[in-house]
Amino acid sequence: MRDAYMKSDPAFIDWKAGVALDPAKRWADWHAIVTEATSRGVEVRRARVVSTPVSEYIRFEYDVTHLLNIAAGESVRWLSRRNATDIALPGNDFWLFDSSLVLVNHFDGEGENMEVELTEDPGATKLCKSAFEAVWKRATPHAQFKLS
Repeated sequence: MRDAYMKSDPAFIDWKAGVALDPAKRWADWHAIVTEATSRGVEVRRARVVSTPVSEYIRFEYDVTHLLNIAAGESVRWLSRRNATDIALPGNDFWLFDSSLVLVNHFDGEGENMEVELTEDPGATKLCKSAFEAVWKRATPHAQFKLS
């Protein structure tokens, strides 16, 4: 839900410099885990809430999404923040596993220094699940999303 993450990431720096990226090699461990899970029929969905026009970092994410996320079997959708005003969103990015475990990502103001928190708190789980489903329903599939 941020417009920039980890600007110190070597992949982002290389992308800005015009270096060709092979996401499956650059993020090989992650790619292998997701590919293995989706090949077993596990549904992996990612929703991105972004400001429009998009930031340079979101352009980077968009550029690698097909080669990384989609290639690994993820379904990815995008929602302009302008279209999310009436959705109750958690204050942090999160991953929701099996509707019962939330992995919360904490970043500093520059999008650096990620810390991870796991919670099974029913209130947090309920909010994250309802927020994700509302965003997913309204968001545009990656192949149809146009950067502006």
